[in-house]
Amino acid sequence: MSKQTENNDASRFDLSKWAKLPNQLIAGGILAAIAGILIPSWHKTFAYSYLTAYMFFLSLVLGSMFLVMVHHLFDAYWLVPLRRFLEHVSCAIPVLVLLFIPIALFAGSIYPWMSPEGHDHSLAIKSIMYNPYSFYIMAVLLFASWYWLSNGLRNASLEQDKTGAASCTITMRRYAAGGIFVFAISLTFAVFYWMKSLEHQWFSTMYGVYYFAGSVWTTLATTYVLAFVLKGTGHISPIIQQSTFKDIGTLFFAFTVFYAYIHFSQYFLIWNAAIPEETFWYVKRENGVWWSVGMLILFGHFFVPFLSLLRIDAKKCLPIMIPMAVWAWLMHYADMSFNIKPVYNPTGEGITFASLVLSIGCMAGMAGVFAKWFIKELNAHPAFPQKDPRIAETLGVYVEPLSASSSKASND
Repeated sequence: MSKQTENNDASRFDLSKWAKLPNQLIAGGILAAIAGILIPSWHKTFAYSYLTAYMFFLSLVLGSMFLVMVHHLFDAYWLVPLRRFLEHVSCAIPVLVLLFIPIALFAGSIYPWMSPEGHDHSLAIKSIMYNPYSFYIMAVLLFASWYWLSNGLRNASLEQDKTGAASCTITMRRYAAGGIFVFAISLTFAVFYWMKSLEHQWFSTMYGVYYFAGSVWTTLATTYVLAFVLKGTGHISPIIQQSTFKDIGTLFFAFTVFYAYIHFSQYFLIWNAAIPEETFWYVKRENGVWWSVGMLILFGHFFVPFLSLLRIDAKKCLPIMIPMAVWAWLMHYADMSFNIKPVYNPTGEGITFASLVLSIGCMAGMAGVFAKWFIKELNAHPAFPQKDPRIAETLGVYVEPLSASSSKASND
C-alpha cells in the first residue's frame, strides 16, 4: 500500500490544462446569481443557497487559521511543509469580505428577525444582539480580527524566510497564543450571527464548537488533497514526507470522532431536556427530505470515515484518502444545508430544479474565486517556509545542538 502511494506521489502533475477552470467556475456562479435575482420565484432559494456556500468556504478559511495556530502553539514540526499554503487560505479575508456583500445587502430577506414580521418575545429578549446595527458592526469586527490574526502570522512567516531570525518564531507563537482566544470568540459570534440566528428562538450552547469541529474536519480533508497536488507539482516535494500524509489522516480521523461527539451531545441534551424552545429545531428537520439528509449526516459524516480510516495504513493510501476527501466535502455541504435551508423549506419538499442549479452555481462561483486567490498567493511567495528552525526535524535529520558541539570541541 505504501509502495503504491510512493509511486503515485512520484509522478508530476501538469496543471496547465486546468488554468481556465477558476474563470469557468466564476462564470457559472455569475450566471446562477443572475438567474436567482431575475426569476422572482428563485429569490429565496438563491439567498439561502448563497449563504450555505458562504458558510462552507468560511469554514475552510477558519479551519486553516486554526491549523496554523496549532502548528505554533504545540511546535508541531510535521505541519511545517503545510504551513505556507494553509497561511494563504487563512489570509483569504478580502475574498470573504467581497463575497459577504450580497449577504449584507439581502440580510433583510435572509434573516427573519430583520423584518417586522419576524419580531416576537424571544427576539425582544435577544434584541441587544440581534438587531441590524449589531449585525453589521459585528461583521466589521469579525473580518478585522481575522485579517489582523491571519496576516500577522503570515507576515512573520515571510519575514522568517528572509532573515531566519528567532524573533520571527517568537512573534508567530505570540500571535497564536493570543489569537487562539480571538479565534474561538470570533468563530462563535460569526456562526451565531450568520447561521444560528436564522432561527433566533433556538438555544444551543454547543453550536460554535459544532461548527468548529466540522470546519477543521473539512479543512483537514482539503489539506490532504492540496498537499498531494502540491507535492505532485513539485511545490513542496523537497520537504514533505510520507509520514505527513499519515499525520493529516490521523488528525482527520480524530476530528471525525470529535464532530460526532459534539453533534450527538447537542442532540442528546436537547432531546433529554425536551424544552420546546430547543426541540422545534430538530422537529423541523424531521420533515420530508431533511430526515434523509439527517440520516446521511449520521452515517456519512461519522460511520463511513470512521470505519474507513480505522486501519493505520489507510491514512497513507491515496485510493482511500482522495475519495474520502471528496466525500468529506459532500458531507460538510449536507451539514451546512441541514442547518440553513430548512428555514425557507420547513416542510422538506424534494430537491427542486432551482435549488439544484443555484446550489451548484453558488458553490462553483465561490470555488472559482477562492481558487484564483490561492493560485495568486501561491505564485507570489515561496511554497514552504525556507528558514523554519524545524525543517531538519521535518526531514528526519538530526542536527546537533550548538552547545553540544562546543562542549565536544572543548573536551577534545
